[in-house]
Amino acid sequence: MKRARHNQKSSAKLRQSEDGRVSRVAQAILTWVLMAGLAVASERGPVTNLPMPRFVSLKASEANMRRGPSLTHKIDWVLKRRNMPLQVIGEFEHWRRVRDKDGATGWVHYSLISGVRTVIVETDLVGLRVRPEPDAIVRAYIEAGVVAYLEACTLDWCRIKADGYKGWVEKSTIWGVFPEELRD
Repeated sequence: MKRARHNQKSSAKLRQSEDGRVSRVAQAILTWVLMAGLAVASERGPVTNLPMPRFVSLKASEANMRRGPSLTHKIDWVLKRRNMPLQVIGEFEHWRRVRDKDGATGWVHYSLISGVRTVIVETDLVGLRVRPEPDAIVRAYIEAGVVAYLEACTLDWCRIKADGYKGWVEKSTIWGVFPEELRD
């Protein structure tokens, strides 16, 4: 037992410089390790253990977006579009902090959102193509503001479904999917 204590004291001396301070290199390494641990921990929601941030959709046809995670907090926005895509950026008990496509944030009750993925078209008259290629045949044109179901994504294209039409659009023309996201 004495020997183990002696070894701990010896190793502690190795980490300290002559004036008793921890070296800058050791501080940098410790900081990096702690930051890496925090980064990994912040990639999952503390309540659901689902990825953060993540996209969801509005399940209800109307939902109050509040300043804080309870019914006593003031309502800042009223969301009135069913299936509207939202980005979850925080969790607290039964509440999710969300951001809409315009950047407005607030808290909504988890029962008002769904894991069904939708997107909103941001560019007017986007060509809905047969294949994920710029020269592919256009099936239909979609106006800005249309909410569509997200089916699949490659690096640059997403297959969506809106009003009975299915096809591929460039990822840069929609909101509700991450730039690097891939979906089968």
